[in-house]
Amino acid sequence: MAFTRRPSIVAMTALAALTLTACGSGDGEDASPAPTTVVDAGAAADLEALESVTWTDGDGGVPELEFEVPLGVAAPAVLKVTDGDGETIELGNSISVDYTVTNTADNSLLYSTYDVGQTETLSVAEGALDPILLEAFEGSTVGSTYLYAAPDAQNPDGTVLMALTVQSRTEVLDRAEGTAVEPPEGLPEVSLADNGAPSVEIPSEDPPAELIVQPLIEGDGAVVPEGASISAHYTGWLWTGDQFDSSWERGAPATFPLDGVIQGWSQGLAGQTVGSQVLLVIPPELGYGDEDAGQGGIPGGSTLVFVVDILGVQ
Repeated sequence: MAFTRRPSIVAMTALAALTLTACGSGDGEDASPAPTTVVDAGAAADLEALESVTWTDGDGGVPELEFEVPLGVAAPAVLKVTDGDGETIELGNSISVDYTVTNTADNSLLYSTYDVGQTETLSVAEGALDPILLEAFEGSTVGSTYLYAAPDAQNPDGTVLMALTVQSRTEVLDRAEGTAVEPPEGLPEVSLADNGAPSVEIPSEDPPAELIVQPLIEGDGAVVPEGASISAHYTGWLWTGDQFDSSWERGAPATFPLDGVIQGWSQGLAGQTVGSQVLLVIPPELGYGDEDAGQGGIPGGSTLVFVVDILGVQ
């Protein structure tokens, strides 16, 4: 729960269906070859609906889809349109994808990552994706393209239709690894479970007024640039000691751009290295604001404590 920047409502709906999303790019104006079924989502009619879609690469490689409207599915379905010639995607990788979202009622383009000039990064992990997409991506290759459709959770009569292209993949660690660092006294004390999940003991003193960035493990991987997308395991607490979020409990790391999170994360994690574990103590002005702000279960004016394992960077 460190996120601040959100895509449009259309993109959020599509990403929630995936659980995340993507789309296509390519050269030329030729129509794509006939789709090949990758995963049987359980209903032949849903797969037939996707097989009826023709994908053509338009200007800038943006997918242009043709199909008989309205197009609908009763359950999630995915088809591979073309095989890529890049690296093999493995379970635990993160991938960057481009995608479009199409209105299946009139075949109008609702959203495209090309318009915002930034791909989305997804974790290829259980709990992070629709299981049929996880099965489709694992063992596939960078450059592959897919059609994905699912019932629209926001509109019972609607369907989310996406065209996706996998643009790159990155290997991701299971947990922080590197050289342990002895933190100074007075900070929250961190202990780790056998699997690496952290817990903390918060000091009884008042919280610090400034951002605290304290590496607990220094990794020897790539340096995280400003604005990069990272994959990370994390847990967050209020200064009261109340936990409010944990990727460890969800069973999969989170993947996100540093320009889409609270300032305490973007300032504290840029310049760190992959493999590092970082303790962040974030004052309200670099988190979710003063007493009149807040977000979700985080009251306004809260000092936040995070332990973040940086597992990969794109």
